[in-house]
Amino acid sequence: MTVPADFSYETRPVRVVFRPGAVVTATPDEAGRLGLRRLLVVCGGRGEPTARTVAQALGDACVGVHAEARMHVPADVADRAVDVARAAGADGCVAVGGGSAIGLGKAIALRTRLPLIAVPSTYSGSEMTPVWGLTDHGVKRTGRDPVVQPRSVVYDPELTLSLPVPLTVTSGINAVAHAVEALYAPDASPLISLMAQEGVRAMAGALPSVAADPGDLDARGRALYGAWLCGACLGATTMGLHHKLCHVLGGTFGLPHAPTHTVVLPYVLAHNAPAAPAAVAALSGALGAQDVPRALWELAGRLGAPRSLAELGLEREDLAVAAAQVAGLPYANPRPVTADGVLGVLTAAYEGREPDSAGAPG
Repeated sequence: MTVPADFSYETRPVRVVFRPGAVVTATPDEAGRLGLRRLLVVCGGRGEPTARTVAQALGDACVGVHAEARMHVPADVADRAVDVARAAGADGCVAVGGGSAIGLGKAIALRTRLPLIAVPSTYSGSEMTPVWGLTDHGVKRTGRDPVVQPRSVVYDPELTLSLPVPLTVTSGINAVAHAVEALYAPDASPLISLMAQEGVRAMAGALPSVAADPGDLDARGRALYGAWLCGACLGATTMGLHHKLCHVLGGTFGLPHAPTHTVVLPYVLAHNAPAAPAAVAALSGALGAQDVPRALWELAGRLGAPRSLAELGLEREDLAVAAAQVAGLPYANPRPVTADGVLGVLTAAYEGREPDSAGAPG
């Protein structure tokens, strides 16, 4: 491996506990370690049974369960959660669930400065980043603030056993997208690149096993390990075209988060590949494939994931609107971003055709 001569790397102040069964024992321990005695547990509707298990484990240190998390964190939902936390006199928050729940916990932390503990039950990776997102009037805003970085993350592979296979697959490929963009980010470092390769290798190897046997705890653990690494990569680097495109598709058009990442990833990677040969080489090694965009596209299809934006409900007339929004946003990307190029990516993703690995802009 050739080490770049110029890079910087900043560690994030987060503690990770990773073991089966940790949700019941480690979550109260982490709260005690942080000196927290009045914790609000937040979750979505699907994750409420697990959240109530966490609340029970916290005992008197829990001041309530707020089960109103929603996808893309609508601003009014965040406002309500902040009001609930303040009314309860909470001195901290525990977010239990996927990206929606952890995103809501981050919204509370952003407004109140309360410390956050994350107990993820999907592979979204949000728990390892200082990135927050809020959607207001059809526009999703994102930002970075150290205050939203969870102080502790409790990874329990047993929590993911009930995650349906379709959501497992899309959530896992969403995690892969974090690592892909980290490999060609302008602020990448040797450590992040190693983590990204290992994260992709672990996740791509685990997903077929989980799809074949959803109760395989070892495979679930390997997937969660991959998600941890991929999420840490996202937290340490700058997002590019893929994430900005998915934020627009989710915030403006209401497309589901993980499936959108799954559909879009092969096409953005094919588009950026000519300008990011080192990233493509690293991914080729991690996946054991020469044609990386096609390998990701085939993996998603083989595991039954959606392959087109049309399947997710996007209309063809929305493509030009989305392309104009994305091309007008300032962000780093290895290849220049133009409206025509983005429209080409979106059109291919809308139709779900095999990605053009030559990287043609459409």
